[in-house]
Amino acid sequence: MYDIGIDVGGTGITAGLVDDQCRLMAGKSIVTDRNWTAVALAEVLLRLVRELMAENNVNSSGIHTIGVGVPGTANGRTGRIEYANNLPFCQGNLRELLQRQTSKKIYFENDANAAAWGEYLVLDKKPESFLMVTLGTGVGGGIIQDGKILRGVNYAAGELGHMTIRYNGIPCNCGRRGCLEAYASAEALIARARKAMDKKRKSLLWELCRQNQGDMNARLVFDAYRQGDKTAIKVVRKYAEYLSEGLANLINILQPEVLCIGGGVSRSGDILIPLLQERVSGKIYSRDSAENTVLTAARLDNDAGIIGAAKLRLCENGSVQLETVP
Repeated sequence: MYDIGIDVGGTGITAGLVDDQCRLMAGKSIVTDRNWTAVALAEVLLRLVRELMAENNVNSSGIHTIGVGVPGTANGRTGRIEYANNLPFCQGNLRELLQRQTSKKIYFENDANAAAWGEYLVLDKKPESFLMVTLGTGVGGGIIQDGKILRGVNYAAGELGHMTIRYNGIPCNCGRRGCLEAYASAEALIARARKAMDKKRKSLLWELCRQNQGDMNARLVFDAYRQGDKTAIKVVRKYAEYLSEGLANLINILQPEVLCIGGGVSRSGDILIPLLQERVSGKIYSRDSAENTVLTAARLDNDAGIIGAAKLRLCENGSVQLETVP
C-alpha cells in the first residue's frame, strides 16, 4: 500500500508514491504555471496523480490517502489556501476541489510544514522539538513540538521567512521590507550572484553561468565556491551572514533540539552548514550553555515535502503515531 504526496512549489509540482516505511518509491513532476486558477490547479494535480498511478501499475485499492503540501496559509479547518504570496493563484478551496473528484481522503498542509514533517518522520530518534527552515523560491518553516505540527490559531504559524532581519531593507513580496526571505531564499542568492558576476566578468562564476546558457542557479554558485572563485566565495559568505541572523533569532526564541536546513540550497550543506554554525554560535543568547541546538542539513533533499505530505495521516489526531514509523 502507498500514500500519495504532492508538493506544490513555485517552479514545479511533484507527486510521489510513498510506502509504509516512508520511502519515496516513484515520482512524477510538472512545471508550475503561474497563470493557473485554483480550479485549473486541482485538475492538474488530479491528472498528475492518475498518470503517476498508471505509470507504476497502481490502482485505487493500493492507495491509502492523498496529501498535498501547498505554499502559504493552508487552513486545515476550511480546506482553503487563504494567502500565498509566492503563488497567489493557489488561493481558494483547493481541498474541496480535489475531494469532489476522488474517494480517497485528502490531507492538506503548508508545504514547509509538510517538509518538516517528512524530515521528522525519518529521524532515528524523534526530538521533542524540531524546527525546519526551507530555502527555495521563498523561505518557509515548520515547527514540530512533541510530535505535533505547530499550526497556530489560524494555521499560519511557521512563516519564518517573514521575520524582519533588516529594518526598511529589501522589499519582500509579502508587502514588508527586510524579510529573511528577501535575503536568504534561493532566489535571493541567485539575484546576489548575478549582481556580483556582472561586476566581475572574468570570474569563474560568470564563466559557469555562460556555459549554462546564462541560466544562474544556486548549484552553480556553490560549484564556483568549491573551486575557489573569489566572487562566489564573497556571495556565499554574505548569504550565510544574512541567513545566520534569521536562524539565531529562531534559536533565541524557540531553542529547538534540532534545526534542519532544507530546500534546494541544502544540497550544498557541506559548505553552508559549517558557515552557518560558525556565524550562529556567536549570535545566540545561549552560547555558554552546555547544550545547544543542533544545526543540520536535511536528509531527504527535495523529497521531504512529498514524503511529509503523503504521511499527513500519521498526525491526523494531532501527533505522530510513532509505532507506525520505522
